[in-house]
Amino acid sequence: MKYYLIAGEASGDLHASHLMRALQREDAEAEFRFFGGDMMSAVGGTMVRHYRELAYMGFVPVLMHLPAILGNMRMCKQDIDSWKPDVVLLVDYPGFNLSIAKHVHSRGGRVFYYISPKIWAWKEYRIKAIRRDVDDLFSILPFEVDFFERKHNYPIHYVGNPTAQEVREFLAAKGSGDAAAVGYATPADGESAPAGGDVRSRRVIALLAGSRTQEIKDNLPAMIEATRHLAGDYDVVVAGAPSIDEDYYGRFIGDNHVRLVMNQTYQLLSEATAALVTSGTATLETCMFGVPQVVCYKTPLKHIIGFLKRRVLSVRWVSLVNLIAGREVVTELVADTFSVGNIRRCLDDILPGGSRRQQMLDDYRQVHAAIGDSRAADRAAEIIVQKLKSF
Repeated sequence: MKYYLIAGEASGDLHASHLMRALQREDAEAEFRFFGGDMMSAVGGTMVRHYRELAYMGFVPVLMHLPAILGNMRMCKQDIDSWKPDVVLLVDYPGFNLSIAKHVHSRGGRVFYYISPKIWAWKEYRIKAIRRDVDDLFSILPFEVDFFERKHNYPIHYVGNPTAQEVREFLAAKGSGDAAAVGYATPADGESAPAGGDVRSRRVIALLAGSRTQEIKDNLPAMIEATRHLAGDYDVVVAGAPSIDEDYYGRFIGDNHVRLVMNQTYQLLSEATAALVTSGTATLETCMFGVPQVVCYKTPLKHIIGFLKRRVLSVRWVSLVNLIAGREVVTELVADTFSVGNIRRCLDDILPGGSRRQQMLDDYRQVHAAIGDSRAADRAAEIIVQKLKSF
């Protein structure tokens, strides 16, 4: 069968690549065409556009690149019409993908959504478009079942969380010697940690500043400044995202006390003592590796955004860790609480001997238990192929 996939960012590329491999196991004749990235290309098929050409966030960047965005959307619709896939598989990225879903559905095509849009946080009205244009939706977050099925009476498939599977597979490969380290080899600090999370160095602080240029520009300078006082005791390492050129990081790193490693986020997290993380999938990945973290997200008009966050968002937290736990496990410094001083103070609290470190490690166990030992990509692929064969 022919599968057309659309992933608009680095995490979507990772998750979609695992889904593609799972589909190959279920369907020996699987053909792929996609908007995605290097990980999807490694599986096989034809890449039409790289997600680097799609990943714009924020009102101003989107407005500035609107002609390119609309051009990509138009070209994607035409390409789908020409290739005539058996199904279009959308991976998160709702601003782009829901428009594609509407187009495909209007022409009688089948649309499956893997990794559902986070409309429970904001833009809940999008449930109307999902109900109208999406044939089957696959959820990776346990609390989404209640939101979609009970609140909106829209049945979904909860398949487990792919991040849990991806981290487990990485740690298994690392344990067998198949995964390269990034160069830190000091003993673990001896604290208790969740299963799979005790492979950790004493002397590394990881900085995960996002996968888009705007996120990095907003967050990385403050992260660097907040770790300056630890430069003599810790190796402070920036995790370079695959979609970003090394030169872009150089603008902020300069001759500071930090260094950059590219495309080695999992290796870095497997050996880190603590992390500063921009909200997103990375917060859950950091949790799954058992690394205490502070979530940092700078916004423009911080006081206004802080007010809107408390009044407009449908959820209390922005990090997946806290959302899954249903309470504050990790500290979130967002909008009006984001500052160098706050980041420094909260980071000190989660370093060895800090007041919050052990409690956070213990609380991570609840998140691990909620996710379980899922194999999300495998389960989703089974359902997708079964459904397509039944049409």
